[in-house]
Amino acid sequence: MNKANPPYTITLRTADYLAKILEMAMHLEHVAGFARNIKLHRENRLRTIHSSLAIEGNTLTLDEVAAVIEGKLVAGKQIEIKEVKNAYEAYDKIMSFDPFKLTDFLKAHQLMMQGLVAEAGQFRNGDVGVFDGDTVVHMGARPQFVPQLMVDLFTWARASELHPVIKSAVLHYEIEIIHPFADGNGRMGRLWQTLMLASWKAFFAWIPMESVLNQNRPQYYDAITDSRKMNDSAVFIEFTLAALYDVMQKQDILRGNAQVTAQDNEQDRNEKILAFCKIARSRDEIQSFIGIAHREYFRTKILKPLLEAGKLRMTIPDKPNSKNQKYIKN
Repeated sequence: MNKANPPYTITLRTADYLAKILEMAMHLEHVAGFARNIKLHRENRLRTIHSSLAIEGNTLTLDEVAAVIEGKLVAGKQIEIKEVKNAYEAYDKIMSFDPFKLTDFLKAHQLMMQGLVAEAGQFRNGDVGVFDGDTVVHMGARPQFVPQLMVDLFTWARASELHPVIKSAVLHYEIEIIHPFADGNGRMGRLWQTLMLASWKAFFAWIPMESVLNQNRPQYYDAITDSRKMNDSAVFIEFTLAALYDVMQKQDILRGNAQVTAQDNEQDRNEKILAFCKIARSRDEIQSFIGIAHREYFRTKILKPLLEAGKLRMTIPDKPNSKNQKYIKN
C-alpha cells in the first residue's frame, strides 16, 4: 500500500474545529498570556506524561508521577517508574527534535523506550498487532515494509502544505496504523502530534491534549478503528481536533483561575499587613511577619504600592530612608 500520500478528508466539522483552534491559539498567545505561565506549563507537562502513559496501562497516579519526576521514592512497579522517567526525558527534549526528520523520530523513541524494549530507537523486526482480549483489532504493516512506509510518511509531511494542526493529526494516525515499533507506538504518535503543533506555535509543547485522549479512551480507540475501516483518517482528525480545542479551552479557564487566586492571595496578604500595621512597624518587622526575605521585591512589589495607594504611611515622611523609619496604617 502506497503511503506517500496518506488518505484523509477535511470535513466541514474539521474545518470548523480548525477555525476555533486558530482563534483560541491567538487568544492564548496574545491575550491570555498562557505562553508565559511557567507554573501552568509545569503542571501541564505532568498531566501530559501521566495521561499518555495511563493510556498504555501505567497505573501510577498524577501525584506519583510528580514524585518520580522530583526524584522521590515511589512504591510502584519499577517498569512503570522507568516509563515515567523516560517519558519525562523525551518531552523535556521535544523542542530539540525536527518533526520532519526520521532520525529524530528514532532518537525520541530511544529516549521514550530505553530499558523497556530491546529495540528502542529501531524499527521492529517482527509482526505486531493491537488486541482486545483475544481479538485482533489492528495489525501493523509487515516489518519489511515499515522503513519505506515511514520514509514516505515523513517525506509527505515535509512537502505537504496542509495546515500543521491537521497535519499533526494525520501523522499521529499514520504512526498508529503503520505501528513502526515493537512497543511505544501510541506514545510516539501522541508525542509527534504535540511536536508538530509546537513547531507551529511553541506553546503547544505545554498543551496536555493527552489528558483529553485519556479521559475519552474508548472514543480515541474507536476513532482509530473507524478511520482504518474507511481507509481515511477523517474521523480521527475530527476527534483529535475536538480534543485539542477542548483542552485549549480548559487552559484559558485554568489560567483565569490562577489569576483570580493570585489576586485573592495578594488582597489577603495586604489585609494582613494593614492589620499588623495598626501600630507602627519597621520594614524588617513587616517582612518577617509575611515571610518575604527579598528586600527589593518587598519594597517594589508590596510596600511601595501600599504607600502609593495611601493605605500605609511613613512615620518619618521627610526622611524616607531613615533607619528609624516605620510604617503605620492610614
